[in-house]
Amino acid sequence: MEKYLRQLISIVFEDQKEVFTGFLIDWTEDWILLKNNPVDFIIDGYTILKNKNVKSIIQDEDYEFTERVIKLKGLKTSAEEIIPLNDLPTIINFLANKYEIFQIAKKSDKAVYLGKLIELNDEELIIDFLGAEGKFDGEMDFKLNKIRVIEFDTDYINSLKLIIAEDNKN
Repeated sequence: MEKYLRQLISIVFEDQKEVFTGFLIDWTEDWILLKNNPVDFIIDGYTILKNKNVKSIIQDEDYEFTERVIKLKGLKTSAEEIIPLNDLPTIINFLANKYEIFQIAKKSDKAVYLGKLIELNDEELIIDFLGAEGKFDGEMDFKLNKIRVIEFDTDYINSLKLIIAEDNKN
């Protein structure tokens, strides 16, 4: 992984169809942190992936061009601060304190779940689910060992946070 640090890569999993593309910021034995590159020459938030069942890491000539354009645009391809990748509870608590709202996905689901932390213990995570209209819709719980992807600081999440802030003013 060291050779890919601060470079644009795609990560393919053996047991998932989705490919994750971004700039490698950090990694541990259990987690990988990417600065998202969802499409073209765009940077949008961060993705933390469970470092399990990685099939391949892709980096080709097209990535060099995309990387060059993104850097010429002056977009940041690193993290503003150290994001602790020690273990899932440490990651979740950091995100809850710093970003408040984050998004998680499990391997088996096609859906993603946005929310803010209600409770976290050794077995499960409980969030206040945030719906697409920017309203909190109640508790959802997830087994920690089922969480595969965590996203935060994306345009979508930050847009919903603006709606929440506006609604709270009124």
